[in-house]
Amino acid sequence: MLKLFHAWGSCSLAPLIALEEAGADYETVVISTRDGDQRGAEYLAVNPKGRVPALVTERGVLTENPAILAWIAQTYPEARLAPTDPWAFAQAQAFNSYLCATVHVAHAHKHRGYRWADEAASFADMTRKVPETETACFRLIEDEMFKGPYVLGDTFSICDAYLFTLADWLDDDGVDIRQFPKVHAHREAIRARPAVSKVLARQAG
Repeated sequence: MLKLFHAWGSCSLAPLIALEEAGADYETVVISTRDGDQRGAEYLAVNPKGRVPALVTERGVLTENPAILAWIAQTYPEARLAPTDPWAFAQAQAFNSYLCATVHVAHAHKHRGYRWADEAASFADMTRKVPETETACFRLIEDEMFKGPYVLGDTFSICDAYLFTLADWLDDDGVDIRQFPKVHAHREAIRARPAVSKVLARQAG
């Protein structure tokens, strides 16, 4: 059985949604990044990067959302979570890579300034910058990258699980999602999907 190491409120929600959408047989191991579980010896033995998510498969451990999401889509092709055409799949990977390498990093400057600086004043400056940088990211998604009604067009994909996860952080990061009508409508539509509702109910419980 697959085992997903997950922290509520983190980007690992995306593969959790994808596993549920795929109908996969999996187990969730919830850790607390707030309590520092990701830096404990037990978790570092699974993922030496000390980050979530980590997906334990019969062939080994996968890390990094773009890789995990792609693996889920290709392992459960009947769920149709990603295009099979090489060009279209590359477009999906480009979108998810942007979320991983740029959008998530913009968000991380709010709480993780110590990754890039040592001075407290620098942390405060990075935190103040977050709404501006995230707004720029989502403006690009809204105007140039989002096809609609789903990220890639007419069909739900792994990109939608990932975009929903990061878009749901905007309110707490001081960004009004309503300035992005397509992203806002997308977030609410994805929240209403049965698999997503099931996952979020587990978080609430």
